Amino acid sequence: MTSPMTAPDAASALSANAPLRGRTLVVMRPREQAASLSARIRAAGGHALQFPVIAVGPALDPAPLEEVTARLDAFDLAFFVSPNAANYALQFILARRPWPAGLKVATVGKGSERVLRAYGFAEVIAPQQGFDSEAVIALPEFSAAAVAGRKVLILRGDGGRELLAETLRERGASVEYVTCYRRSCPSLDPRLLLEPVARGEIDALLLTSSEGVRNLERMLGTDGLAALRPVTVFATHPRIVAQARAAGFHVVVETPAGDEGLMQALVNHFG
Repeated sequence: MTSPMTAPDAASALSANAPLRGRTLVVMRPREQAASLSARIRAAGGHALQFPVIAVGPALDPAPLEEVTARLDAFDLAFFVSPNAANYALQFILARRPWPAGLKVATVGKGSERVLRAYGFAEVIAPQQGFDSEAVIALPEFSAAAVAGRKVLILRGDGGRELLAETLRERGASVEYVTCYRRSCPSLDPRLLLEPVARGEIDALLLTSSEGVRNLERMLGTDGLAALRPVTVFATHPRIVAQARAAGFHVVVETPAGDEGLMQALVNHFG
């Protein structure tokens, strides 16, 4: 016969099953990318408050993507910079033509890799360690021997880092950009965030973009940002950490990238 759990044992089991119980965590990803992380926070017993600091939408001018869609066969490699780039580009392209059989696909980050596989790409070139341009250019598929003389298409939002393209050109590749979606600063009522902060209900902010930190400053204003600075920030890359610290946040915790890295850091910190 199984012995009943004692109160300390029951509390320990509850803590293990719901390590984020009683915690309210602000998910600041674009709304389209927030669902999976929010679900994992809820599964760990926490409350996920979505306050996106980046809004995404289709490119304002679809003509460049339309033009490049017609000549996709001329490229050797297509690189998608993010899940949004993969979704917006492939929705547009595959509605107009099949993907060329010989055109390889590459990306960075588990989220982007999952999106590409969901569209049916069985072979996706992506780093398994590191989730930035530096990790991509370290891959053997991006070495000088592999890319010299090749044509590479980079599908991205409006702007972004130039390191990947510059390195590929130095290694002898021909590189072309196309904008397939746009990013903007959302129009949200700051009170959606500031009122629960004032009531002491917010335990952490989850920031996954340097641009998002800058947008947050614009969205909240000087006084609003000052009220938010004592809240602990979890950031998924050293650049985001640096941006958050420059914005004056008192405690910034660097985490591994992706949902898995964020969740592990949250459980370690709060569990």
